[in-house]
Amino acid sequence: MTSTDTKPADHDTALTSVNPATGEVIGTHVIADDAAVAAAVAKARAAAATWGALSFDERRTHLLRWSSKLVQKSEEFCALIHAENGKPLDDAFLELMLALEHISWAAKNAKKVLGPKRVSPGALMSNFSARLEQRPLGVVGVIGPWNYPVYTPNGSIAYALAAGNTVVFKPSEYSTGIGNFLADAFAEANRELPEGVFSTINGYGATGAALVRSDVDKIAFTGSTATGKRIMAAAAERLTPVLLECGGKDAVIVAADADIKAAADAVAWGATANSGQTCAGVERVYVDRSVREEFVAEVKRILTDIKPGSGDKAAYGPMTMPSQIDIVRRHIDDALKNGGTAVLGGPESVKAPFIEPVVLVDVDENSEAVAEETFGPTITIRTVDGVDEAVELANNSKYGLSSAVYSKKNGLDIARRLRVGATSVNSVLAFAAIPGLPFGGVGDSGIGRIHGEPGLREFTRPHSIAVQRFTVPGMALLSYSRTDSTMKLLRKLVPFLHGRHK
Repeated sequence: MTSTDTKPADHDTALTSVNPATGEVIGTHVIADDAAVAAAVAKARAAAATWGALSFDERRTHLLRWSSKLVQKSEEFCALIHAENGKPLDDAFLELMLALEHISWAAKNAKKVLGPKRVSPGALMSNFSARLEQRPLGVVGVIGPWNYPVYTPNGSIAYALAAGNTVVFKPSEYSTGIGNFLADAFAEANRELPEGVFSTINGYGATGAALVRSDVDKIAFTGSTATGKRIMAAAAERLTPVLLECGGKDAVIVAADADIKAAADAVAWGATANSGQTCAGVERVYVDRSVREEFVAEVKRILTDIKPGSGDKAAYGPMTMPSQIDIVRRHIDDALKNGGTAVLGGPESVKAPFIEPVVLVDVDENSEAVAEETFGPTITIRTVDGVDEAVELANNSKYGLSSAVYSKKNGLDIARRLRVGATSVNSVLAFAAIPGLPFGGVGDSGIGRIHGEPGLREFTRPHSIAVQRFTVPGMALLSYSRTDSTMKLLRKLVPFLHGRHK
């Protein structure tokens, strides 16, 4: 995922949103300075008293009202996503649909996941009852990306709200209107709530930095690894916990027993959908030598007819962030310079703001096209001699976000060997559409998880409570009144409880 830190030098107070395909101005937004960010966080802090005091059922009602409002306004919202982000209308609707699924899951499962739990006190503390309760953190700051400007930040926003927190959201400068629409729909659906339950602040990297330095209780960030590291360092000043989703270089393994047509179809889509601007999209493929020729030919056949554009017939849209185009071009050039072969496309495929599909085979593993996140509609395919080599190469990356495996018989076994946060077997990206599955990575792909039960717990703090129900004469273990006879009894009891295992 690329950084959202680019700031034109002459734009100090206003942010202009443009259509990435045409350059047409969509809207202008006031940039939030440090004072405005602090004010937004203070308003969220005040609102947290009301929102956090609601029951899980009450918050569920408000979140589902928000979902319904987004459905009612879906045509308008998808048109805005298409205009400001560039993706086709159908893709915009699919993104919204997935976000709605996650709002629903978080709203409906928060009570079960986060409600009070009884805990066994153990034999030595049997005169106590024990319970674990989850408390909201308070105010959560969310810094969102531009590539999936609804679905991705929603993984933090909806789950933080369901857990009882208020949210201050800083959308990417490339999807500011989309982020504001999301928050406005929440407010419109829940007019009786105080201001500040879910609000936005607009701006460039400086606004995001101000949010990190502010009085928030957690920062959830999606973006580049470099920016994530800077956020983590800045958050350390106040010991503010962070959740970081920092992209990846996701691999697909195509085993000898794979359904080649299905694998090629999934890889072709996973590599180029959304113009390749998908942190969990396909960037590397390791294919068994016995099926290599068939697989490469099928991927090439599919992608030959796939074209970007801004019209109704376009398979995918423009590159949303202009500076990313140069990175994609550099990776293509570096791959070819380091022994790779382009079986489809090449440097000539870069026709800013659009990039046509590029398929590169047997590229050196040390090249940028293999080692670094490209974030464009390109793919590298390497021939391997078996699953062991494929797993070794797939794991030889500083990233570890997600992956996919194609094998009719051994998909699950292969998946378990991969150093990643998520894997789809005989599909790509399926985990992202299943709300109950957590999403996040290891290594340079980040820290923490969104979605699922872990995604709800990310936005709470556990509170352990032990209640003494009755006293046991002579058994006051946590007291100076403890007797010698008590200790003699314990010395007999402990070996019986814990010393008989062989």
